[in-house]
Amino acid sequence: MTDNRPIGLEVPLHRSLTEPLLLAGARRSVTIVIGTLAAAMGLGLQLWLAGLLLWFTGQSLAVWLTRRDPDFLETGLRHLRHKDYYS
Repeated sequence: MTDNRPIGLEVPLHRSLTEPLLLAGARRSVTIVIGTLAAAMGLGLQLWLAGLLLWFTGQSLAVWLTRRDPDFLETGLRHLRHKDYYS
């Protein structure tokens, strides 16, 4: 079998350029926001258990949503922005 593609037009693409940036299994920005809110609740308000509970449930939900759709945050924000148009 001969390959009919022109020579020089194929570029190797690394996997890291096509996959989303994840931190602890969820989007990096979402993980940072959840961690900051949980730390503010735990350290600032001195509600340690509530901060840990917020972090655990928020991070678990973010990881679950990321496994279902890696672009869930952008999709959700776009849905909220165009909600009036489509209703």
